[in-house]
Amino acid sequence: MAITRVTQKMMLQTSMESLQGQLARLARTQEQISTGRQLNRPSDSPTGVSVAMRLRASLADQDQYSRNAEDGLGWLGQIDTVLSTVTDQVRRSRDLALQGASTGANSVAARDALATELEQIREGLIASANANYLGRPVFGGITSGSLAFDSNGVYVGTPGAVNRTIGEGVTIRVDVDGAAVFGAAGSTLFQQLDDLVTALRTTDQAGIQTGLTALNQALSRVTAVMADVGTRFGRVESANQLAKDATLGLTTSLADVEATDLPRATVDLHMQEMAYQAALSATARVTQPTLLEFLR
Repeated sequence: MAITRVTQKMMLQTSMESLQGQLARLARTQEQISTGRQLNRPSDSPTGVSVAMRLRASLADQDQYSRNAEDGLGWLGQIDTVLSTVTDQVRRSRDLALQGASTGANSVAARDALATELEQIREGLIASANANYLGRPVFGGITSGSLAFDSNGVYVGTPGAVNRTIGEGVTIRVDVDGAAVFGAAGSTLFQQLDDLVTALRTTDQAGIQTGLTALNQALSRVTAVMADVGTRFGRVESANQLAKDATLGLTTSLADVEATDLPRATVDLHMQEMAYQAALSATARVTQPTLLEFLR
């Protein structure tokens, strides 16, 4: 039977390796407490680091979805406000057209006053049609300019949808086509108001009736667009809340993976300090300090 001779050098080397290992564990626990993270380098837990990276990527996605939704809510909120104003202006125009259609009840001066108010409403509608959000006209499509309609009521925007991605694989339009609200070229609301103004000043009853019909159609068109915008606003709002909820859940999961459990780590630190002190004491007793003791 072979007998291994235990030398002083072997004892010293083994003791030092044990002390270094204990000291490394103590230093790691101290680092986790000071940084508040239990994953400070990939070697701490390759699996945990991989999970944390995936969680962070998902968090970045949800943050972007939420920002997109917030931007979409800004667009749709602005459009809804403008459409409410447009609705009021079209209703007022219809009321004026009804007054002008009453034969024998209005003098020339009265009809001229009605026409003048309609002209003011038309100017207000053009201003509403050029409403913008963050410098971009909400009815101008994908135009890079600042106007959707010129001063004559002619569309100068660029047709196209302004979309926002508000979820994985979920894209929604956040603008409104100017023609859907104010009518297509050649038959815009602005042109119809111009014709109505002319009809009032020339006492053209047929023209007034035509203008009244056009205003009724315009009101129905704007109301339908408002309903669509309201529906889209609700979808974007729900998507924004889902993104925020997902962000909260992912943040909690990330904290479970990365964050240090301070109470537990503090207890571990005290235990490791005690173990290290005990190891130092034991090593001091086992290691023979003098040649005389070694020779014995």
